[in-house]
Amino acid sequence: MATTANIHAPLGAATILHVVDAFTATFEKAVAWNETRKTRAALSRLSDAQLDDIGLTREEIDKI
Repeated sequence: MATTANIHAPLGAATILHVVDAFTATFEKAVAWNETRKTRAALSRLSDAQLDDIGLTREEIDKI
């Protein structure tokens, strides 16, 4: 026989898993955004000749 505590657990395992998954996904998105930001900043510091050497233009930096 199930008790009320078993049926209406405020933070069951599934809920905790969803919260952890949401936090992990948000953290991974923030890490990816920061890596992209740092890459754009580094590329922006290169000269046009250096960008040409690696096959990029200034306009393409914003698309990265």
